[in-house]
Amino acid sequence: MSRQRHTFDALPYYDEDVTNNPELSAKVASELAKERKKLGQRVNPDHDPRIPPQFKLFANNPLLAAELERVESLGRLNAIDTKRFQLPPPSNPEATVQEWEDALKNAHAQLEHQRLRSANGALMQQYGANAWRVYNYRLEVVGKSLDKALEELNERVTEVNRTRKNDQMAAGKQLTALEQKWTELISSVLQIEIANSALEAEIAGLGQREAELETMVQ
Repeated sequence: MSRQRHTFDALPYYDEDVTNNPELSAKVASELAKERKKLGQRVNPDHDPRIPPQFKLFANNPLLAAELERVESLGRLNAIDTKRFQLPPPSNPEATVQEWEDALKNAHAQLEHQRLRSANGALMQQYGANAWRVYNYRLEVVGKSLDKALEELNERVTEVNRTRKNDQMAAGKQLTALEQKWTELISSVLQIEIANSALEAEIAGLGQREAELETMVQ
């Protein structure tokens, strides 16, 4: 398919019409606002090929998905249930053996939880600092690469704008020279037409004078 080419008859780096005419500046601002609104309506993440498709976070983890939804909706965080970390004995003075076995199982679970916390704390104290340094180093590498990419992109944008400005300034000077030449040629043509009109009037006057002289001679 052939792509439609658009030609813009404007030299924004050279033309001063907008600067010299505030009403034109207001019209340009209005048109730009309309174009931005149209562009915002056209840009759709589901259809624009420049934007990667959306994906659902934590699709395989309902708990994290629910927590993410809560954070996005600015919902309140439910308080932690501290009963699961307590060691309450059976509330009934005449508790059954099953109730005491359940309390004992809860005590074993709490003991195992504390043991795991102690082991995790020891591992974090031994290896956590180095892991954090490696993570920070990786973040620094990624940050430097992104800064470099941004700097290169800014340089490319600046170079494009510089080239556009130079081209427009050169084209503007050429257009101004051609316009001045065109004005001079039009002025010369008008002067020639005025001179021709004067000569035609003079010739007509001489012809009339000649006719009068011939009449007088007869």
